[in-house]
Amino acid sequence: MGVVAAILLALLVAVTGTAPARAAGTAGAGYWHTSGRQILDANGNSVRIAGINWFGFETDNHVVHGLWSRDYKNMLDQIAATGYNTLRIPYSDDIFKSGTMPSSIDFSSGKNADLQGLNSLQVLDKIVDYSGQIGLKVILDRHRPDSSGQSALWYTSSVPESTWLANLKSMASRYANNPTVVGIDLHNEPHDPACWGCGDTTVDWRLAAQRGGNAVLSVNPDMLIFVEGVQTYNGDSTWWGGNLEGAGTYPVQLDVANRVVYSAHDYATSVSNQPWFSDPSFPSNMPGIWDKHWGYLFKNNIAPVWVGEFGTTLQSTTDQTWLKALVAYLRPTSQYGGDSFQWTFWCWNPDSGDTGGILKDDWQTVDTAKDGYLASVKAPGFGSGGGGGGTTDTTAPTAPTGLAVSGTTASSVSLKWSASTDNVGVTGYDVYRGSTKVGSTTSTSYTDSGLSASTAYSYTV
Repeated sequence: MGVVAAILLALLVAVTGTAPARAAGTAGAGYWHTSGRQILDANGNSVRIAGINWFGFETDNHVVHGLWSRDYKNMLDQIAATGYNTLRIPYSDDIFKSGTMPSSIDFSSGKNADLQGLNSLQVLDKIVDYSGQIGLKVILDRHRPDSSGQSALWYTSSVPESTWLANLKSMASRYANNPTVVGIDLHNEPHDPACWGCGDTTVDWRLAAQRGGNAVLSVNPDMLIFVEGVQTYNGDSTWWGGNLEGAGTYPVQLDVANRVVYSAHDYATSVSNQPWFSDPSFPSNMPGIWDKHWGYLFKNNIAPVWVGEFGTTLQSTTDQTWLKALVAYLRPTSQYGGDSFQWTFWCWNPDSGDTGGILKDDWQTVDTAKDGYLASVKAPGFGSGGGGGGTTDTTAPTAPTGLAVSGTTASSVSLKWSASTDNVGVTGYDVYRGSTKVGSTTSTSYTDSGLSASTAYSYTV
């Protein structure tokens, strides 16, 4: 559970006012389920997935990219500190093959020391475990049948449906009793000739998703099942995986109720041009396009909708305008909270040729301009809860008391507060400047840098 305290200060002047601390329960406990268009945690609190894609397990590296230069825990800490609360981790079925080992991991100077000698699935275990410890949730994305490339359908001649189903069950079973992994995205970006509701079992993605979802739920009935759209429905085409027009008429029906989250992907001209970008009414035409393809499911309270991928290089005015419009469409967290579209941005990695990443090419520096577009739709992190769950968190934490400024410079402020207590222990604090998460700490102090002198700031912990 999280706690909140607030203070208002002016650098180089004095504390201009304080607000009393108040306790606040953090959503995200246990396994999640759906209710209408919302995702609820085990306690019935609405949650908002506000996350990032970190890819690599689906490539021939068989591990998330960037570990050739950084420690994975350091990377995950930065993801959380930048204000993302969920990881979408793509993988291919290759990682289930015996002997599949990750490549391009740097073990020098103590980096990634606990990954040495581990196979790809064991490395994934480590990433999931640490994510849970720092309050990140994980969605596993069956991105490709093998590392050679994306497939239109959920199966290929070399990776039949039976393998897909068996590996979905294996993945779901692997993380049973571990609510850090909230669900599985069954297959990335189905596209032509995939159909929705046509009834041909060889190409009907909706029917396949029911088989895949039920396979997962047969071994882990608590997981959410994320189902992407197709490319074309009744002659209307959009992005791969982005067409959910048929879900209203032909819904995905699973053996366990309240588990389906529909997922759409949406991009701009840095990926491919689309006719709506050259429409004279752009960008005012975009909400209607999103409504038609997937937004209606949320707006009509049919099911939650998760935009599992969206991204851009931001190198054109069109792309910048598109991203601003899409973020507005997703609904600001400050106004709607969990009653909003869910999302995971593509991507953390700078080595995506289509979009680039939130990280710059040095694999260290956050692209603050790109990240800044997402500020209004970010949401608080979730309480730590890796591994098998451990002791149930049944008591709200005490509020931190005595939040105060312990020091200032022309460009920084140091905060301190008294520790909170909880029946399972308080493992850390998230620090927010206004509505933007600026860092995490396990101590009862924090220094925020890069500020402007003689400026008022509001902080929550």
